[in-house]
This record gives sequence, C-alpha cells and structure tokens, in this order.
Amino acid sequence: MRWQLILAEAFSGLRRNASMVISVVLVTFVSLTFVGAAILMQMQIAKMQDFWVDRAQVAVYMCTPISVSATCVDGAATPEQIAQVQASLDSDTLGPLVQEYRFETRDEAYANLIEQMGEDYASVIAPEQMNETFWINLVDQTQSDVIIEAFSGTAGVEDVADQLQYLDPLFQALTVATYIAVGIAGLMLIAAVLLIATTIRLSAYARRRELGIMRLVGASNRFIQTPFILEGVLAALLGSGLAALAVWAGLRFGVEGYLRERVAFITTWVGAEELFVVIPVMVVVGVFLAALSAGFAIRRWLRA
Repeated sequence: MRWQLILAEAFSGLRRNASMVISVVLVTFVSLTFVGAAILMQMQIAKMQDFWVDRAQVAVYMCTPISVSATCVDGAATPEQIAQVQASLDSDTLGPLVQEYRFETRDEAYANLIEQMGEDYASVIAPEQMNETFWINLVDQTQSDVIIEAFSGTAGVEDVADQLQYLDPLFQALTVATYIAVGIAGLMLIAAVLLIATTIRLSAYARRRELGIMRLVGASNRFIQTPFILEGVLAALLGSGLAALAVWAGLRFGVEGYLRERVAFITTWVGAEELFVVIPVMVVVGVFLAALSAGFAIRRWLRA
C-alpha cells in the first residue's frame, strides 16, 4: 500500500471539505474537553475523599450547663460521666476500633473558637457554653456508626457527630457536576461521530468519479477506504490536541493559579500526574470514535 499517495488523498479531502472539517474539529474539541474535565473532577473527588477519610474524626460532645438534650437533664457532664466515656473508648469492645483520641476541655475549646472566629466573639460566648469533647480518630472511618451508636443516648453526652457527614453534601454536589459533564460530553461525542460520518460521505460523493476509476482499475476496498478514515482521524486528532490544551490550561490557571490559593480546606489537588493519564485517554477516545465512524460511513457508501 502506497502511504504517500494515501496521505496525499487524505489531505486533499480535508482541503475540499474545510468547513465541515472545522466543524468536526470544534465539536470534537468541546466534547473531549468535557470528557477530560469530568475525569479530572472524579479524580479530585477521590483525592478529597481519601484525604478526609484518613483525617475525619468522630466528636463526642459532653453536656454543658445550657444543653437541652434529654441526656443532659442533670446539667453539665460530671467527671464520672466523662470518665465513663473514656473507659468505654479504652475497653476491649471499642478500643480496637480507635486509633487515638483526644479530650478537649472547655477552656481549650473556647480558646480554639476565639482563635478561629476572632476576638469579637469573646463578648458573646463564655467558656461555660463550650462542650467538653472527645475527638476520636478511627482505624477505619467507615465504622463511625459503631461509635455513634455506642454513645448516643448515654447520660452526660449531648451529641455524637461524624465529621464526614458535613462533607457528604459537597461530595454529592461534585459527583452530580461530574455526571452533568459526562452527559454533555456524551451528547457532543455523538454529534462529532455524526459529523465525521457526514463529512466522509460528502468527501466520497465529491470524488465519486475518482473512486469509480479506482474500482475499475482494480484498487482494493482497503486502499480506497484508508484515505477517508485518515481524514476523520486527522480531524479528530486536531480536536483532541485542542481539548488537551484546554484541559491543561484549566488545570494550570484554574486549579493551580486560582483555586489552590483560595480554597484552603482542600489540600490535595489533581496535577500533572493525573493530566498525563487523562490526555492519552482523550486522544484515544477521539481517534477511536473517528476511525470507527469514518470506516462505517465509507463502507456503507461503497456498498451503495
């Protein structure tokens, strides 16, 4: 097979259908950009979940003088009630689940609050209003329900809370955004596939006399089909390159240049390592769909 001739035919076809090729490139670019963004977003969610699962704590809040919980009818938690919670954490039942725990006094909780919120809150909140708290790190954070069940309803315990429950809405919102991006990408990929097929058929129709002569002189179907498939592949490859550039720019300027400095509670971000995984996936998806669509279109046209 003469590849020089085949490439010349492919580039000639691209020139003849420049407007349609530009449409294919743009649609491929937009769709693969959404694909890359969705993959990176899912990777970011996984990184955040791994980070917070390792660091999230279960908080056992002891009663304060102003607590209204049914377990706090006697007022603030007594030293005996605090000692009972500590003994339970050290017991053979709960001890194997607990990696470590820390007891925070009212004064420590008050000092931490003022440090985080500012001195203006010193005149509004008194140390007596703060909960004495056991901060518990688990060996397996997914077993937090065991700790919650063990201390819920215990005298002197106002509340038991898993910090991960406050992050679940964020993870769910990001997951929904990922699904939306995947849906848009899917629709755009379908449009790209249809455009590629239409472009190949138009290109074949424009060169119908040449194709007829080639068939008369005994050219194989493979020789005839290859330039058309290359047209679709080259257009998709260009669109994939633009999409890769757009995803890189979004990561470089959007994540590293903007979000990393302004979203302090997220300490782990996707970076170059994830980008080197995503870009080949985008290129492979674009080229594969283009080759499949172009091959199917030209085979159907040759049978007609």
